[in-house]
Amino acid sequence: MPKERVVASLDIGSSKIRTVVAVVEGSDESDVPNVIGVGLSPSLGMRKGHVIDVEELIHNIISSLEDAERMAGVPVNHVFVGLSGAHIEAFDSRGVIAISGTEITVEDVARVLEAAQAVSIPANRRILHIEPKAYSVDEQRGIKNPVGMTGIRLEVEAHIITGHIQHVKNIEKCVDQAGIDVDDLVPSTIASSEAVLTKRQKELGVVVIDVGAGSTSVAVFEEGTILHSVSLPVGGESVTNDIAIGLRTSIDTAEKIKIEFGSVLPQEIAEREMIDLSSVSKVDTQNVSKRYMAEIMQARYFEIFSLVNEELKRIGRSGMLPAGALLTGAAVKAPGVLDLARDVLGLPVQMGFPVDIGGVVEKVDDPAYATALGTLVWGIREGDRMPRVGSVQFKRAAAQVSTWFKSLLP
Repeated sequence: MPKERVVASLDIGSSKIRTVVAVVEGSDESDVPNVIGVGLSPSLGMRKGHVIDVEELIHNIISSLEDAERMAGVPVNHVFVGLSGAHIEAFDSRGVIAISGTEITVEDVARVLEAAQAVSIPANRRILHIEPKAYSVDEQRGIKNPVGMTGIRLEVEAHIITGHIQHVKNIEKCVDQAGIDVDDLVPSTIASSEAVLTKRQKELGVVVIDVGAGSTSVAVFEEGTILHSVSLPVGGESVTNDIAIGLRTSIDTAEKIKIEFGSVLPQEIAEREMIDLSSVSKVDTQNVSKRYMAEIMQARYFEIFSLVNEELKRIGRSGMLPAGALLTGAAVKAPGVLDLARDVLGLPVQMGFPVDIGGVVEKVDDPAYATALGTLVWGIREGDRMPRVGSVQFKRAAAQVSTWFKSLLP
């Protein structure tokens, strides 16, 4: 019988920290993960993807992990970590090598991906992920997997995602001090799409918009591979801040009424409809206009989707993606968000719910869990083979260790 594997993911967001633990039967990457544990805690040590309080964040991570372990009934010793924030940036790069033999091997693919990473990036940035868009063998282009093909020259067009090195190190330090090993870091632009997209949607052309608390991650796919990704510095916290300023309430009250009474359809709310803040807060006791709050929220969501549309215009895909847009993240559940996105983007829009997930599905069948589940799915797929960014570095380090051991032999 195939041995069960336990895989865990940790989505460290600016508002919440979500842990998901799953078991996978065997080692086939097509196996559906069965979720057995879920943990949730507030993320008080983060702001807009940046660590602002190390001790607080460590405490929050431990709290989320303990919840998941208690539910799963198994200890979690290592996790795949989902990263978000406006500090995440991406660009395209090319790599070219001469094929070492007559047939392209896995080592040749690793070498050409390393060649694609040999680009000048600022000293304060670190490569988090490299996604091959397409390979070319001699004059043949658009190849998805060149292993086993014959040729002389191998070329790759790759999408490279980077993060601010200090922010990434701070996250790694906090997870490490929580007593957990980091298997790999997965940018939210990649992670959320792993959970909610089908192969057909990726082939047709689709955009995944993950509206988090501190930032909005956007990933565009076409012909089965990533075309463009970007992280925008606006999100659910921006909506909360707007409500607090516009209605002159505290941030905590603004967050509560956003969740309980929030809408981006002011035209459907009567002008005289009011919200009694004393029902949700001991600090704020006045009555505020529900319609005015909806107008504030509509303006900010309009800005978010307009920024997404600007990114689609940059790559010539505005209104041109047959599979439309999928919205994920906790901030997209307000009434009217889908309709507003449909109007601004000029695309079919739907809520992004996880696909191909088993186990306690009711706990994670929520757009807010897209990054956590996507990080888990990515970890299952990449777990047995070394991650693309780390594979070449790992082989180089292994070779150095091997050389060192040989030097000790008589």
